[in-house]
Amino acid sequence: MSSIPPQSADAFTAPSAHEARVQRAYTSLFRIAERHAVTDGQRRRQTQSHMISPYEAVRLVSFLLSGAAQLEGEEPEVDRADITAALSLLPLARAEMDEVEVGILKMAHGRGMTWSEIAFGLGLETSQAARQRYERLASRTKADVEKADE
Repeated sequence: MSSIPPQSADAFTAPSAHEARVQRAYTSLFRIAERHAVTDGQRRRQTQSHMISPYEAVRLVSFLLSGAAQLEGEEPEVDRADITAALSLLPLARAEMDEVEVGILKMAHGRGMTWSEIAFGLGLETSQAARQRYERLASRTKADVEKADE
């Protein structure tokens, strides 16, 4: 696993919380990739084979617009309707990520992680902030499910 050296080796300078969070995000990405996404099959196992998810669609349009992904063959250019479609999917993509976050928070706590440990992982200052985030997201995702059932 590759890691970025700390910005300052000065023992008398407090570390930057932002720099520590960036370092943790970078290291986290590589850790998960090296442990759970080594093969193409491992990387594709969370994607839907028949229908693109709202998150995947929004990300794809974003990547094509920014040039991070290139068009292939006869694939049409991203147009205004594609952008409008991606914008229309943003609330669904956000709800999808909220559901994923609630699930991870619930499983982390269920596996014995304290709210302080969870707060650290989220980059929050206090265990209370982590718990409140969980409660807010759980309440919002529950409301989304109830609306969909109507």
